[in-house]
Amino acid sequence: MKSIVLVFLSFLLFYFYSGAQTIDPKEKVKRKTTQRADQRTEEGIDKGLDKIEEGINGLFKKKKKSEKTSEDVEEEEETTGADTTQKPVKTTTSGTGSEFKRYSKFDFVPGEKIVAVEDFSQDAIGDFPARWNTNASGEVITVNGSDQHWMNLTQAGYYYPEFLNKIPENSTIEFELLALGDFTPTNEVFSFGFVRDTKSLLTPEEPSAVWVSFNASSEGSVNFTVRDAEGNEIINNNIAKNPGWTSESNRKARVSVWRQKTRLRVYMNETKLIDLPRAFDPAQQYRLLFHSNLYGTEGLSYAISQLRVAEGMPDTRSKLITEGKFVTNAILFDVNKAIVKPSSYGVIKEIAQVLKENAAVKVAIVGHTDSDGSAAGNLTLSKQRAESVKNILVTEFGIDASRLSTDGKGSSQPIDNRNSAEAKASNRRVEFIKL
Repeated sequence: MKSIVLVFLSFLLFYFYSGAQTIDPKEKVKRKTTQRADQRTEEGIDKGLDKIEEGINGLFKKKKKSEKTSEDVEEEEETTGADTTQKPVKTTTSGTGSEFKRYSKFDFVPGEKIVAVEDFSQDAIGDFPARWNTNASGEVITVNGSDQHWMNLTQAGYYYPEFLNKIPENSTIEFELLALGDFTPTNEVFSFGFVRDTKSLLTPEEPSAVWVSFNASSEGSVNFTVRDAEGNEIINNNIAKNPGWTSESNRKARVSVWRQKTRLRVYMNETKLIDLPRAFDPAQQYRLLFHSNLYGTEGLSYAISQLRVAEGMPDTRSKLITEGKFVTNAILFDVNKAIVKPSSYGVIKEIAQVLKENAAVKVAIVGHTDSDGSAAGNLTLSKQRAESVKNILVTEFGIDASRLSTDGKGSSQPIDNRNSAEAKASNRRVEFIKL
C-alpha cells in the first residue's frame, strides 16, 4: 500500500516538473526549498502509512485463544447458546480435603439420641442467654460478620445451662470454643467441669469430680484435675502445649467430650488429649458447668457456641445389617450447604467399616433437613448432602460407588414435630437403608 502511494506522488511530481519552463536562480532556490519541505512531508506520510499498514495487518491476523476479548466471549456464548447465569452445584466432602483427612485418627462418635442443643440463635445480640445462669456477666455476640451466635464470658465466674439437669453416664458433649483477644502468656483459662448436683452451682465449693482447663496463650496448655468424693485432688496433670489453637488473635477450637460410665475422653479438634478410665464415680450424678478465670486483662474473653449433648452409643453394625436401617444426626454440615464438617469423620468411618465387612450389602443414603427455609430449597439441599456423604465413602474409604444410591426428602419426614432446637437437630439427619 505504501508503494502505491509513493508511485502516485512521484507521478504528480513528474507531471509538475515536466510542464515547467526555464527557471531563473531565484525561482530555483524557491523550488529547492519547496522540495525539501515536500521531502519532510513525505517522510511523515511514510511513518503514518507504516502505522496504518500495521493496523490493517492486525485486523487480518488470526487471534490466539488466549487473546479473546470480552466481546468475543459474549459473541461465542450467543452462538453456542452457553448458559452463564447458572452453574451446576458441586457437592464437596469438606472445606478442604486435607482438613478432612487430618481427622483420620479421630475416633469420636457422637451419641445417638440428642439430649440438648444450644446455639443461642433465640437470644438477641447483647443479652445474656435466657436459658443460662451465672454469677458473673456475659452476652451474646457475633464474630467477624458471621451470623453464628456465641455466648461471650466477659467476666471471671461460673456459667451453667439450666435446661441440662444431668449428664447421662453414656453420653457425648460437643461445643465450639473461641478465645477473643491477644492471649500472650497468661494464666487466664477457660474450664468446663462435671460437678455434683449441688444446691448452688454458682458457688461450687463442694467437691467437684472433673475439671478440664484450656489456656489460649502462645504457651497455652490443657490441664485436668479429678477429685474424689471428699474433695481430695487425686489427679492434676498438665498434658499438652498448644494443643490445637490457631495462630491468629481470635483462636477457635472444637471440643469433643466422651463419657462412658467412669471413662472420660476429651478431644480438641482432631486430637485426643485425655483418656481417663476412672474419672467418674458411677454412684454420682453430674451437671455440666463452665468457668472463665479472667483476671481483668483488657480485651480478653472466651466464648462458646454450638453446644450439643447426646446420649447413647450408636450401634452401627447391628442396626444397618440386622435391622436394615441406621439413622444418624452426627454427620454435620455447614449451614445451608452440602459441605461435610471434618468432625463427622468418626461416624462415617464406622459406616465404611460395616460396608467393608459386608461386601455384598448395598445401601441407599437419604438426606433430611429441618423445616427452616423453603420446602423446595430443603429438598435440593437434602439430596446434595446425601451425595456428599456418598462421595466421602467412595473417595476417602474406597467403597464401590455402585453399592451406594442417594436420595433426599427435605423436611417432609420429621421425626420430632416440636418447635425446639433439639427437635430441629434431630430432624437434620442422614439415613442409611439396606437394599
